[in-house]
Amino acid sequence: MLTHPTLEKLHELKLTGMAKALEEQMRMPEATSLSFDERLGLMVEREATDREQRRLQRRLRKAKLRQSASVEDLDFRHVRGLDKRLVLHLASCDWIRRHENVLITGPTGIGKTYLACALAHKACLEGLQAVFKRTSRLFGELAIARADGSYGKLLQSLAKAPLVILDDWGISALSETERRDLLEVLEDRVGLRSTLVTSQLPVDEWHSRIGESTIADAILDRLVTSAHRLDLRGETRRPRGALGPDAGEAGEADQETAP
Repeated sequence: MLTHPTLEKLHELKLTGMAKALEEQMRMPEATSLSFDERLGLMVEREATDREQRRLQRRLRKAKLRQSASVEDLDFRHVRGLDKRLVLHLASCDWIRRHENVLITGPTGIGKTYLACALAHKACLEGLQAVFKRTSRLFGELAIARADGSYGKLLQSLAKAPLVILDDWGISALSETERRDLLEVLEDRVGLRSTLVTSQLPVDEWHSRIGESTIADAILDRLVTSAHRLDLRGETRRPRGALGPDAGEAGEADQETAP
């Protein structure tokens, strides 16, 4: 068997998983006891696994999650209001497939951003694209996009993502432009895609923070209606935070430490 030309051809065809599997079989004398079908099956399985891993890494890079977090690492012992059954239900990602929203509120340092990143990481594992945006920076990106003519393109890219995370919502009152930008983002997503919001403010204070009653009503109608809500309470634990191991929740206004 002309192994080296075969390896070269596999790499040319970008079948790197199959090439790795073939190289491994060449180093394993026991592989010769396997039938052709068995060896080919192992190579195809390796190719499929490698491709899925590359797709996952691309999803995680595009998501730009603020923290490296996972549902498995969540610490349910210290945070009041963290409904374990609800979190595990959300970890199934069915809420994203049903185009529902999630609202996570609580004080600085309690682990809101960590929890949001953990749910987004699970979405990526499930093959769903997530986009993490700190809300103030998103408004900045939209302002730049409006100036350079890419506003529609940016809105379109946000509209396509199965999950958009708006972190640190409500740090300051919204300007007229920010109100309208937020409404545009949510209008493209309502009933079609999912949005996850983290905020230090209780949901019942969001209306006044948005300002302009008519637009505030429209935004909250698209965001809050039938959303899953997690109102976290408890003491901030630094430097570890409250929900996870050794992770700093940099997404909060004063570098709140994470779960």
